[in-house]
Amino acid sequence: MTLLEQQIEAINKLQNLKVGALFMEPGTGKTLTAKELYQSIPNIDYVLWLTPFQNKANLKKEVNQSENVDYIGIETLSNSSNVYLKIYNKLEAASKPVIIVDESIKIKNWDAQRTKRIINLSKLAEYKLILNGTPLTRNLLDLWSQFEFLSPKILNMNLNQFKKTFCEYVSIYKQKGSKSMHKEFIMQYHNIDYLYSLIKPYIYECNLKLDINKYYYDINYSLDPEMKEEYNYFKNHYLNNERMEMLNNNIFLEMSQKMQRSYACSSEKFKLLKQIIKEPAKTIIYCKFTNSAEKCEEIFPNVKVNTYGKHSYGLNLQEYNTIIYFDKTFDYGQRLQSENRIFRTGQKESCNYYDLTGNVGLEKLINTNINKKQDLLKFFKMTTKEELNECL
Repeated sequence: MTLLEQQIEAINKLQNLKVGALFMEPGTGKTLTAKELYQSIPNIDYVLWLTPFQNKANLKKEVNQSENVDYIGIETLSNSSNVYLKIYNKLEAASKPVIIVDESIKIKNWDAQRTKRIINLSKLAEYKLILNGTPLTRNLLDLWSQFEFLSPKILNMNLNQFKKTFCEYVSIYKQKGSKSMHKEFIMQYHNIDYLYSLIKPYIYECNLKLDINKYYYDINYSLDPEMKEEYNYFKNHYLNNERMEMLNNNIFLEMSQKMQRSYACSSEKFKLLKQIIKEPAKTIIYCKFTNSAEKCEEIFPNVKVNTYGKHSYGLNLQEYNTIIYFDKTFDYGQRLQSENRIFRTGQKESCNYYDLTGNVGLEKLINTNINKKQDLLKFFKMTTKEELNECL
């Protein structure tokens, strides 16, 4: 396979280092670059490739190598001590192992068991590589765990020192009965040039540049009357419930899922699909719920139907050029990843994205937060019950 220009540049920069970071946007070929890098190391006898669980099957197919390579879901490290110990023993027994962490943003939270275990495993290997689809994260704190995994010598500071050096933040303490709560909010960042100077020798950054366009279309629809009634029932049920205040809006996820599911199969949505779909063989429908996905597959058997959790990451689908978002996702990362399934190296046609937007507040709120790249759950935690009622 012929390597692309950015893949050759990345290999030339990192192949003489024992650790490195590929911050390459989806579609620029970071998986093949990582494979070429570890295969260039003499006498490697074991490769541990950690990846989001939903990407595991796609990754194995793309790398196409099973001898001395284990593909493990990052989430599995949190859930299975047996898997963790098995991997630990394999790394310990290997004379020259390599660890690759795909979607390394998932090891950002130091308190998470997965992060602690991944960093413990990192101590057993000299050769390490992290891969992420976003060239440098917007949250600088996410970088500390990732570079601690590569080598503590790169930043040469613990997490508290890192925060004091690069972040201005406030700490808020709350007392609820016998429980005390502590939260930190980052106000701004400092010394960014200094941070970049520390990590620059170890990273290769690459944005996706294609000579094609993206076109976005927002298509409005109205809910069926009985579905609108069910939507309002869930809205009133949850917003009038005292638990909303007791749990600091933590039941929002349950509430919004039920509200959105209530109108997932609204009849007007299927009518719109029939109008939008011009080339079934080049069209993908993204659904969030099982019932909507099954209904779309039944009515449009010649159209590919994907779900966000299973089909947002790792797939190369450049033979398609149109995506219809039948159900919206709250998660900006999922939305971005799904768009990049078709807008990637190898795509020859302009890409079209259609959003179906229902006539309820939740739909418009999701649109607003996705456009602002905001976390919808955090938004709701900072919103009063009265404001929620007005928004929805």
